[in-house]
Amino acid sequence: MVEPSALTRHLEALQDAADANGGNRADATRGYEASAAYVEEQLRAAGYEPRRQEFSYGRRNPVDAFNVLADTGSSSGGVLVLGAHLDSVEEGPGINDNGSGVAAVLEVALRLAEEGSVSRERILFAFWGGEEDGMHGSDHYVEQLSRKEAAAHVAYLNVDMVGSPNAAAFVFDGDGSDSEEAGPEGSGDIERVFQDILRAEGVQALPVGFIGDSDYDAFVKAGIPSGGLFTGDVGTKSEAEARTFGGQAGERYDECYHQACDTIKNVDMAVLEQMTETLMSATVSLGGIEDGLAKGAATEEGAG
Repeated sequence: MVEPSALTRHLEALQDAADANGGNRADATRGYEASAAYVEEQLRAAGYEPRRQEFSYGRRNPVDAFNVLADTGSSSGGVLVLGAHLDSVEEGPGINDNGSGVAAVLEVALRLAEEGSVSRERILFAFWGGEEDGMHGSDHYVEQLSRKEAAAHVAYLNVDMVGSPNAAAFVFDGDGSDSEEAGPEGSGDIERVFQDILRAEGVQALPVGFIGDSDYDAFVKAGIPSGGLFTGDVGTKSEAEARTFGGQAGERYDECYHQACDTIKNVDMAVLEQMTETLMSATVSLGGIEDGLAKGAATEEGAG
C-alpha cells in the first residue's frame, strides 16, 4: 500500500526546493538541482543506483540539462519505463505540475524496493528534464536508443499532473476508440490495464488522446506502446464529469496551472494517492512483478 505520508514528504521536499531557490524548479536552475538531489537521495537509500543522463538544447543560448534515471537491473525481458517530468515552469513551484507525477513514480520505485519485488521486465524510473521547454529530456532519451534498444521497450507509462484539485480521472486512449490520437500497437492493452484497475475501485476513467503535450510523445513517435494517467490541467470540467468525479463543473481542473499558486496546497492528496496506487498496480501487471522475498523463501525450501 502507498503511504499518504510518504507522498506528502516528497511534495514537501519539492516545495522546499522551490522556496529556497526563487520560487520555482525550472530546468537548469538551483531549484531543479535541489529537486534532482532529493530524488537521487531517496533512490540511493532504497538501493538503486541513479544516474544523470546529460543533454543540451537550444541553439542560440544552449541549456545544459539532465534526466535522472534508475532501474531495477538486468532481466531476461524487456524494458518498462515509468516517467514523470521533474522540472517546473519559471512562474511557480510546479507541485501538481509535475511534483505530483514525480512523487507517484518515486514512491512506486521505493515501495517495490522495500517489498523485495522482482520483475520479468527491467523497470526504468525516469525523471525528465526540459519538459516545460519542449519535452527535451524524453526526446533525448528516445533519440539515443538504438533500434534494438527501442524494440526492447515493452511500454512507457507517463505520469503528468495526477493530483489536480478539481480532478477527473483520464487514461490515454491507446486503441484510438474514443479519439483520433491512438498510440502505437500495444497501447490499447495498456489503456485496458489502467481502466480495469480503476474500474475495480469504482472509477470509470475517461480516455484522452495522445496530442503531443507531454513526455509520451517521443515514445509514441518511436512506436513504443504508451499509456498513462492524468487528472486535468487548463480544461474545464463538464457537468457529466462533475457528476462522475465530484468537484465543480464549469471550472478548470487546475486553476493554478503554470502559476505561482501551484504549491503543495494545490494538490488533492486523495486523488494523488489513488493515482499512485493505480500506477503501482499497473506496474505490477505490465512488469510481471512477483514477490521477491516469497520467491526466495520458496527456493530455499526446495534446495534442502
